[in-house]
This record gives sequence, C-alpha cells and structure tokens, in this order.
Amino acid sequence: MAIYTIAEYRIRPSGVDKVRRAIQEFVAYVRAHEPETRMYIAWHQKEDPTRFVHFFIFDSEAAHDAHSQSDAVKRFEAAYRPELSEGDVVFTDYEMIASNQ
Repeated sequence: MAIYTIAEYRIRPSGVDKVRRAIQEFVAYVRAHEPETRMYIAWHQKEDPTRFVHFFIFDSEAAHDAHSQSDAVKRFEAAYRPELSEGDVVFTDYEMIASNQ
C-alpha cells in the first residue's frame, strides 16, 4: 500500500537560498536512486518564502524506510536543520481517498 506524506517547516530568512539549493540536490538524488519513491515534490510558499512543504508518495513501507535511512536524507537534514526557525519538520501521513490520476 502506498504511503502519502507531507512535511512542513519554516526556515530563517538567511537560510532560504541554502535550503532551496539543498532541496534541488536532494530531489535529484531521489529521482535518480529511489525508483519506489513514486513522487517527491517540494514547494516554496510565494507569500512567505521561509515556508516549505514537501509531498511524497512511497510505493511501500520498505521504500519509505530505504528513503529515510539514506545518506542523502542525512545530507539534506544537515543542510536544513541549522536553518529551522520554528521547531522541527512536521511530518504528516495521509490516506488517499480520491484522485484525478
């Protein structure tokens, strides 16, 4: 069964560019090395550029675990964690009930 997760966080203004670059590198890694990560999208809020949301879909719990334990996640965390401004990243899992896909 697929796993649908949203991650939300806020960055200090001085760290926004650094985190944007880290996201681009991280998502490129996911695209190239995680075939069971069905989707990984990162959004940057227009009205408040310190706010970020990531949406991801994993094919299975095993895919989620592989992603979570990867060196790429550790590198990405090392980039964004020092820049967090309102506590840690909030991860929320969802169940899909309808889609146009």
